[in-house]
Order: sequence, then structure tokens, then C-alpha cells
Amino acid sequence: MDRRLFLAFGSAAALAIAAAGFLFGRGREPENLTLAALSGDALAQDDSVLLVDIRRPEEWQQTGVIDGALLITYADRDSFLAALRPHLQDGQSLALICRTGNRTSRATRQIAEAVDAPVIDVAGGMVRVLREGYSPVAPTRDMGCTVC
Repeated sequence: MDRRLFLAFGSAAALAIAAAGFLFGRGREPENLTLAALSGDALAQDDSVLLVDIRRPEEWQQTGVIDGALLITYADRDSFLAALRPHLQDGQSLALICRTGNRTSRATRQIAEAVDAPVIDVAGGMVRVLREGYSPVAPTRDMGCTVC
């Protein structure tokens, strides 16, 4: 009887410690980060936002891109920032878009900590934007596609 009580108590304590680590160890979201379901037209027309499509070239070619987007594949924070910084102007917000929002949810958190600008994670990615009726344009070298 004592052994079962000990095992039950030990299991409950381990679960409580794991839950506390998950809830409190995650850290806070950066203050300059927001999640927004902006439309393709809004992203294409707002000069105060630098939109960066972080997908791979074959994805850009497959679906097209938002007009005016800068095309930089996200591999890691440092190389991405090196490619991005010459394009980001003072006072401009930075919006990242991928296919469904999974990559941008990770990338925006890493980027927000390293830039002094509002960072927008475009919710739902290109899948949502296209589903809402946006007509994409073909990616070009001027946008950053090296294989287009």
C-alpha cells in the first residue's frame, strides 16, 4: 500500500513539475510581435510594411507571391537578418509570410528579438490569402528570386 501511494504521489509531482516548466519556461512573446490576418491586397498596398515571403523558390513559383513582396528564404536568423537589413527602412513594420503560418510563427519570434521594428506574423500564410481570393503575381529576380 505504501509503495502504490509513493508511486502515485511521485507521478503527480513529476507531472506538476513538467506542467510548470511548460507554462512558465516558455518566456513571453516579444512586445513588438503581432499575429494578424492581413489580406493580400492590404499587404501589397501598404508601403509602411515590408512584406517578406520566407518560403522556398519552388513554393514561390508554384503559387505566385504577393505583389511587392521581398523574397528571402528563411534558413536561420543571422543569414536572414543580413539579407533583410538593407531593405528595412526606419519606421517600417516587418511582415513575414510563409505557406500556412507555421514557419513564420517560429521565425517572427526569433526576428522580433533582433530588430527594432514592429514584426507581424501573417496568420494563415499564403494558403489563407489565396483562399480569400487574392490574385498573386509571378516571382521575379527583382523581388529576390534567384531561380526565377
